[in-house]
Order: sequence, then C-alpha cells, then structure tokens
Amino acid sequence: MRLFLIYMKLMHQKEADRIDFKDITQERIIAFLQWLEQERACDISTRNARLAALHSFFKFLQYKVPEQLAEWQRILSIKTKKTSCPETTYLTAEGLNLLFQLPDTGTEKGRRDLVLLSLLYESAARVQELIDLTPSRITLGNPTLLRVTGKGNKSRSVPISEQVTSLLRAYMTENNLLATFANEYPLFGSNRKQKFTRMGISSILKKYANKARKINPTLIPDKLTPHSLRKSKAMILLKAGIDIVSIRDFMGHSSVTTTEIYARSDHEQKIKSIEHTALSNKVDAYPSWQKDKVLLGWLQSL
Repeated sequence: MRLFLIYMKLMHQKEADRIDFKDITQERIIAFLQWLEQERACDISTRNARLAALHSFFKFLQYKVPEQLAEWQRILSIKTKKTSCPETTYLTAEGLNLLFQLPDTGTEKGRRDLVLLSLLYESAARVQELIDLTPSRITLGNPTLLRVTGKGNKSRSVPISEQVTSLLRAYMTENNLLATFANEYPLFGSNRKQKFTRMGISSILKKYANKARKINPTLIPDKLTPHSLRKSKAMILLKAGIDIVSIRDFMGHSSVTTTEIYARSDHEQKIKSIEHTALSNKVDAYPSWQKDKVLLGWLQSL
C-alpha cells in the first residue's frame, strides 16, 4: 500500500490523507501495476507479489466498506501475470568436491567454513534454517539428525552422513558447543554468540566460488547462492534414483509440485546433453537423386 500511495501522489497529485475510496478503481490499480513494471523496473514476480498484497487488502474492504463492493470485486478480478520458471542453478558432484576442497582447514575459520558449506549441501537446509540451528537441535549419532524449522513453522528431522557428522562433531568440540550451557547458542555465530546473517553466509560461499572458478570455471555457475547448494542436493538425490515423494519430505516442501521442478530441470538437462553429444549431421536438403522423378519411378518398379 505504501507504493500505491506514492503512485497516487506522483501520478494523480493525491496526498495520502486526501484519497477517497471513490478514487480507487480497477483502472487505477492496473495503471499502478504498469507503473511498477515500467517506471520502477520491477519484474513480473514482484508485480504479482504487490498485486497479491492489494488483493488481501480489498478482500478485507469487502466487509468494511460494502457500499463499494462492486469496485472491490473488479479489483479482485485482476489476474496475475504468468512468469517463466527460473533456471535451476546447481552444482554437480565434481563442482561440489572442488568447492569443499578450498577452505583452509589449518585455520579455525577455514574449518568453520567447511562445516557450514557441507551442512548447507548435506542437509539441503534453507539459509534461515541453518542460521537458526542450535546444538539443542542436533542429535549426534548414527545417523546424526538435524531438527530444522522451515516455512510455516514446520519442523523436520534431516539425517546427515558419517563424514559430515565427523566434521560437525569436531567443530562443535572445538567451539565448546557440546556443553550444556551452549545448547541454545547459534551453531554458526560471532564471538558474541550472535547469529550469522544471510549476507554473511552468502559472502562465505561467494569467496570460495570465486576461488573455484579460477581453478575450473566450467564447474561453477556464474550465479551461485546458498540456495544453490540446497538445489544441488535435490538434483543429486534425483539422479541417484530417490523417489520424488521422499525428496519432497527431505527438502521440506509443502507440495510435491515444488519438488517436480527439479525433475523437469533434470529432464531438460538430459535433452541438452543428448543434443550436444549427437554425432549425426543435420540434413539440410534431400540428395539430388531424390528429385529425379524418372529415376524414382524406375526404382519403385523394381
């Protein structure tokens, strides 16, 4: 609504305290959405998000200002625009191995970074899920389980491998995170026990991604985010033959429809690989003898 008020002031010279319900029409909401795209250079997904917020507001107004009900319903009839499915950026097993070789385990920060990156991939945790992780949510054992809380405040238990468990146990021991008093400390935090930020984790990944590109740029996508490691886990599980319902539960998706994005991406990647490795030459035209009707007639008579 704040942006809509700015729009009304700039484009219609209407201050916020002078806007009447009669000033708000379907045509103006459509013009506002076009203004977002053209003047503010918002992409379609942002435009749709703003429209969803407006829809919520006008659903509320249906009951509070029923005398304008017809106009509110016209506004609610404005449809979202279709967006193209974003390309799924992920690392192959070779790219992951290269990335995990780069932290300097001879230093405390290097050991921390290796554990952090390994857990991002191994658990397929969302960035915020990793940020919120505390020792009390970790059950070291065989297997080790991480209890993460995701979207909708839903919790799930995620198993990790023995190899990453070994790294995690050593890291927690080194940082006194196995002690009872540290139960609610952030697993990854500052010296003052403050949680890492999304930007901080992105910065760590970016540092090692840049180093990896210098070694082998073909293995590291140009745009690599912490979420890319989550996607990488999903793609590798898929290639390993794990069924899509199990992957949905592991990833914490609310619907298998979300998980199917990875299946489609894998299918598209296979098609590209087939086309790239095809050995047959393209046929641009039929051979000249196939245009000779006399010769073709004789061949057909044989």
